[in-house]
Amino acid sequence: MAFRQDKINQQVTEEMTSILRDVKDPRVSERFISISAVEVTRDLSLAKVYYSVLGNDEGVKDGLSSANGYIRRELAHRLNMRITPKLVFLRDNSAERAINIAEILKEAQNEQQN
Repeated sequence: MAFRQDKINQQVTEEMTSILRDVKDPRVSERFISISAVEVTRDLSLAKVYYSVLGNDEGVKDGLSSANGYIRRELAHRLNMRITPKLVFLRDNSAERAINIAEILKEAQNEQQN
């Protein structure tokens, strides 16, 4: 059963990446948005969509919320799912945290060398 869930999560992630390129809202279309993961519940009623934004993320969450109906409709059409999950967009800050940690480690290494 976990294999099926992983497959659904992967398919939704791939389609979400493609669908976001077609969103006309400038808060979405003018930003580089990456879908890092999607977690669909077993009953397919909810999908948590984790995204990251390169650069300024001002208005992105509002843009995604505004385009939610279009995104769901496209997802239903492309995946031909019996039930289309409600989409909840969550900002994924893991890339930023990784960069910050790398900078801290680099500073610590420089201090140790001096």
